[in-house]
Amino acid sequence: MRPPSLQILSVEDTFGRNGWHCEAVDGRDVLRAVFDAHHTRVELHAQAYTPLNALGIVAEAPLSPSEEHLPYLLELLARANKQLTLGGFEFDLDREKLVFRITNLFEREKYDADIVTSMVHCAVAELDRITPYASIVVKTPEDLLDDLDLQRLLMREDIIPPVPGDEDDF
Repeated sequence: MRPPSLQILSVEDTFGRNGWHCEAVDGRDVLRAVFDAHHTRVELHAQAYTPLNALGIVAEAPLSPSEEHLPYLLELLARANKQLTLGGFEFDLDREKLVFRITNLFEREKYDADIVTSMVHCAVAELDRITPYASIVVKTPEDLLDDLDLQRLLMREDIIPPVPGDEDDF
């Protein structure tokens, strides 16, 4: 078994500095972690791609849409992706997981802790943000799916969790 790369060790160090528990996957440059977000429990893995000097962060949460709901869920994710600057939503059909993936290329073998931290925050926040929208789609009665306006649904702000530090301090 090969030792962990400098890249994944720098990611592990960043997790430790943030107080995030993670576990290394034996024999791979991968870390696993779990975060309890506002709407869902986020399973996250960070993988270093050493030949590219890249880091991929993947956040996942289980979701089991029916066959009838699946096209609407996929359209919701496609519409949500149009609004993103970094990263993207996916749905893993085989494992029934809602996914958010973000990747970054680094100049140095030791990854910048601020960038790694931002990537993790982004992945957890975006997956948590899309979860209530996806749940609405999955819970919509089948006979009402054609009436569901996904573009308008994504404009609802009442179900988005507040950004930490943005609340009014009274």
